[in-house]
Amino acid sequence: MFREMRRKDRKLSTDKAKEILTNSEYGVLATIDDDDYPYAVPLHYVYHDNSIYMHCASKGQKLDGIRKNPKVSFCVVGPTEVLPKEFSAQYESVIAFGKAVELQGEEKQAALVLILEKYAKEYMSEGKREITKAGNAVAVIKISIEHMSGKGRE
Repeated sequence: MFREMRRKDRKLSTDKAKEILTNSEYGVLATIDDDDYPYAVPLHYVYHDNSIYMHCASKGQKLDGIRKNPKVSFCVVGPTEVLPKEFSAQYESVIAFGKAVELQGEEKQAALVLILEKYAKEYMSEGKREITKAGNAVAVIKISIEHMSGKGRE
């Protein structure tokens, strides 16, 4: 179903891929738009328990694409360094494939707290007030990862 990585010598371990997902600040979500074009958008996210969570407005192109086709990909790029003399680069990246759903209720609230803990841990009480204030104006997307691969060159 998913292609094998061509450059197996660059394949990262599952643990390393999870570390990159955990530690990176943003990734790029790819969906299919109304005209069957790819739509890729950078987002802040949190990786937790083999799932990726992100928040967005409750209406828009991301959610429309997910409703049309819940199969998505999510790409994260870790630290990079161009190596001009070698015509190459040091890099690490992860691409995850899965099905995306919009969360509701307690699961939505728990995911927002996870995002808050990652990006604003020192402002938890203020952040929880913002979550309550935002209410239904904010949506949370969960990607249940079905396949993931990490690639890198050191």
